[in-house]
Amino acid sequence: MNSDLDARPARPITRLMSVCAAALVAATAVVLGPGATVAQAQGCPDIEVIFARGTDDTPGLGRVGGAFVDSLRGKVGGRSVNAYAVNYPASFDFLAAAGGANDASRQVQFMMANCPGTRMVLGGYSQGAAVIDIIAAVPFPAVGFTNPLPPNAPDFVAAVAVFGNPTAKVGLPMTASPVWGTRSIDLCTVGDPVCSDGDSVPAHSAYVSSGLTNEAASFVAGLV
Repeated sequence: MNSDLDARPARPITRLMSVCAAALVAATAVVLGPGATVAQAQGCPDIEVIFARGTDDTPGLGRVGGAFVDSLRGKVGGRSVNAYAVNYPASFDFLAAAGGANDASRQVQFMMANCPGTRMVLGGYSQGAAVIDIIAAVPFPAVGFTNPLPPNAPDFVAAVAVFGNPTAKVGLPMTASPVWGTRSIDLCTVGDPVCSDGDSVPAHSAYVSSGLTNEAASFVAGLV
């Protein structure tokens, strides 16, 4: 499985990452701002993780999302954890992140309607973190995003975990949100040029080996 920017020359890729981060920030139009007590429906999980993979990962949760979900399952006792992989290209066409936001929002709204007792967790890595930024911060249709969350969505979403988040690079981490901040963890490895002023390309691929996926799972387990 490919990481976002594996095995390419560091200097050009560092510049590319900066451009990509800026493109994602522009595409998301991020302005950060704006448990369940209903009996669980049959067939609904106790916890639903909706995760958007990073750029150039193979379809599914991706390496970071898979490690995060596996770790979370080991921290929530006997409760069931289902993982939904956001359906979007995760390509270098960063404007397509809006399509991922539409899909993630559809899944959130499906769970709200059909499994109101399920505790939802939103998560994403790199471009996938930008997908989560969109649905968490944009309450109206914009730049290809046509399916904003309803105002009561925070009543159903227990936690948010993002890794290598491009908007953190420009001072807009998820934790700054007045709506989602207290239930969010926004992690950036030391030197990661996508989410910080660092210039270590390998740092962007180190979220599993650094233990940050496990750290995020511990944070989320305390909220679900």
